[in-house]
Amino acid sequence: MDKLNLRRELNAARSALSPEQLRANAIKVRETLLEQPWVQMAGLVACYWSTGSEPDTHGLVFALWKHGATVILPVLREDDDLDWAVYDGPGTLAPGRFGIMEPVDTRRGVDAIRTAALVIVPALAVDRRTGVRLGRGGGSYDRALARVGPNVPTVALLHDGELIDDVPAEPHDRRIRYAMTPSGLTSLM
Repeated sequence: MDKLNLRRELNAARSALSPEQLRANAIKVRETLLEQPWVQMAGLVACYWSTGSEPDTHGLVFALWKHGATVILPVLREDDDLDWAVYDGPGTLAPGRFGIMEPVDTRRGVDAIRTAALVIVPALAVDRRTGVRLGRGGGSYDRALARVGPNVPTVALLHDGELIDDVPAEPHDRRIRYAMTPSGLTSLM
């Protein structure tokens, strides 16, 4: 299946999830991820503020911040690349482009992700055999992931059923090291 049709299928499946299922999924993902020693030790975490039916990151971001991690969240630039700014608590976000909540803190630049000890990204699906991530199609996270060092854990948050076989890959697609679903954490490399 091509990327466009796969995205349509995955978005339709996400739209069918109930609010109760989305909440239950968020709790399972957050609790399992926070149990990982490499998550607990990460001093600087690049994450994202979820929207719609994406696996919810709001509680995860807050928990990381309360634990003492510096959490940077993306700020979508006009060229669709990702700038980064520090999350400093629930009252420090404002709607950005497309209504996505972004930190109001000073922008740290596109290269801020280079210093992250852990990178958590959105995905519609991840290929369980190759680690290829399917995003929404803008390429923003592929550009950001290209700046991440080879030893930095990268985690895509997914709903069950989104860790699949045969995600179409293109040369610019970046691979992910871990897929996190409500059913558990899967190492892909």
